[in-house]
Amino acid sequence: MKTVVIGSGSWGTALAQVLDDNQQDVIIYSISAEQVNAINFDHINPILPGVILNQGLKATLDINVVKDADIILLAVPSSAIVGIVQQIVPLLQKKVIVVNTAKGFHPATKQRLSVEIRNHFDASKLSSVVSLIGPSHAEEVARKILTLINAVSSNEQDAAIIQKLFSNHYFRVYTSNDEIGCELGVALKNIIALCSGMIHGLGYGDNTRAALMTRGLSEMSRYILKENGKLETLLGLCGVGDLIVTCTSIHSRNFMAGKCIGERNDATQYLLENTKTVEGINACKYLYALAKEKNIEMPIVEKMYEILFEGLKPKDAVTQLMLRDLKMEFGSYD
Repeated sequence: MKTVVIGSGSWGTALAQVLDDNQQDVIIYSISAEQVNAINFDHINPILPGVILNQGLKATLDINVVKDADIILLAVPSSAIVGIVQQIVPLLQKKVIVVNTAKGFHPATKQRLSVEIRNHFDASKLSSVVSLIGPSHAEEVARKILTLINAVSSNEQDAAIIQKLFSNHYFRVYTSNDEIGCELGVALKNIIALCSGMIHGLGYGDNTRAALMTRGLSEMSRYILKENGKLETLLGLCGVGDLIVTCTSIHSRNFMAGKCIGERNDATQYLLENTKTVEGINACKYLYALAKEKNIEMPIVEKMYEILFEGLKPKDAVTQLMLRDLKMEFGSYD
């Protein structure tokens, strides 16, 4: 089976390397001539310093490479997905499995990304959408550090195909049919990761981060269960697994963005200066509105929204959360 990876960023490159390690037919499509040349001739990607790529791994600037693909892997930000789908669909000569790796919501429609892809794909050319998501940093996968991840799809057969294509001694793939729970889990945890970085930047310690992650998981569960996601998903790789790695790692853009905001005790300057895709910022905007609309209590998301978009100082937000009305964590005395 031929896989075309759309995007030569760190994640696209790392996943292409996994497939090449598995002796699969894979090629990277990129709009960056510098990265294509580096991959093809120097066997490196400048955005993955210190990683030597397989000599057989190839990249191209020609979008027509998708024509005879069996699998299209989208390794682009959520904001770019619709545009690239609209570009490649007319070129396809047969049905493909679309593998999405982005974690978030579409910025215009606020839809889950698998839904958005299906909405913009010609049904005659789409077998299914599989989301390849979970606790994983490209920098570690590229170095063959042991990683576990989920292939999530309502199509059991296609999920199993992706599982087998990618699995090896350092990259293990589980399948899941809970699209709602998995996609929402990996999107919502980005907001909690922003908060985790922020409290680190403010100088708080391990106790604080443990509390944040636990109460953040509680907010995630309220929202996901309301949307008919499964409770067991929250206890798996796309729930607590992705929450842990994103809330604790310097590889996480969301954590590092929050850290910068916390160190300044203000989000204004960061938002003016930032040029990187930080999925948690937009996710926070959408989830704040959706939680209000659906009457779901999400106090951490609410305070993060006020920090990002209403000028609330992070230290004041922490104090406000700590001084909320006291309550029982679970259950009742009735």
